[in-house]
Amino acid sequence: MSDPSLKVLVVEDSRTVGAFLSTTLRAFGYACEVVTTGAEALDHYGAAKPDLILLDVMLPDMEGFAVAERIRRDDPESWVPIIFLTSLESEDDLSRGIEVGGDDYLTKPVSRVVLKAKIHAMERIVAMRRRLIELTAQLSEANKALARQSEEDALTGLANRRMFDLILAREIEHSRRTKQPLTLVLFDVDYFKRYNDALGHIHGDQCLREVAQVLRRACRRATDLPARYGGEEFALILPNTPRTGARLLVQGVARLLAGARIAHPDSPIGEFVTFSGGMATVIASDTTSSLSLVRAADEALYAAKGAGRNRVISFDGDSAPAPAP
Repeated sequence: MSDPSLKVLVVEDSRTVGAFLSTTLRAFGYACEVVTTGAEALDHYGAAKPDLILLDVMLPDMEGFAVAERIRRDDPESWVPIIFLTSLESEDDLSRGIEVGGDDYLTKPVSRVVLKAKIHAMERIVAMRRRLIELTAQLSEANKALARQSEEDALTGLANRRMFDLILAREIEHSRRTKQPLTLVLFDVDYFKRYNDALGHIHGDQCLREVAQVLRRACRRATDLPARYGGEEFALILPNTPRTGARLLVQGVARLLAGARIAHPDSPIGEFVTFSGGMATVIASDTTSSLSLVRAADEALYAAKGAGRNRVISFDGDSAPAPAP
């Protein structure tokens, strides 16, 4: 059965032959347009992108060979079958047609049986190409999904631990090369186990998603990376950011979290969810590593917890006031 969606462009300067081909193709069930010059063929191809071209070799303004060559040259990413219509039968002409991008020949006068057979053959190729394009698109989407899964935390949509490790190593190298400051902040949701014990893990997961959204909203530069470090721990990688700039950003995170007013039914320090944070800023040297920077931020985080939580402490001992509820 013919594919009614197959669009055929006939390029034929003989009105008699053009009318015969048009009538025959439509009787076969194909959509068909007829043009009479090479220039019209190129214009129509660019505008309509037909699925098959029947191309007369001898046209009033240029050879069909030149038309085919232009189509192949100007649109190398696409492919459309080109069947030459010709009364030429020399081997040199056949060879030239293939070299410029033709796929087959029909000798005039055109036989309806041969025409149908050749178009059916090309139709199968077009169908296979469409399927290949469809499968390629599906594969591309699948690869993108796999890439997202390898980079994103499934619960929060932030960068996952693997992505965090990759980006932190890259930014340490960038800081080492440019002599620009790099700040790492580790956050821990205060008394999160009590939150889970009081409300259950479903509410706990929602709490973590809301905290992640707060971190995402606070990061306005494309280079800033919020990540889920693990469990109820989060991280911010802040390239080209000195301690003072990081402090301002962390204060913004605290305000956003306070504004979210996530109720905590069993927190000893307030009625809403809060966080503790540890911050470390370096201009990376040859001895700086991901492990050393994480260890410094982690030590500051534990100092913040020991100081009563609901605060951020820098590795050098600078402590921020507890964020207002």
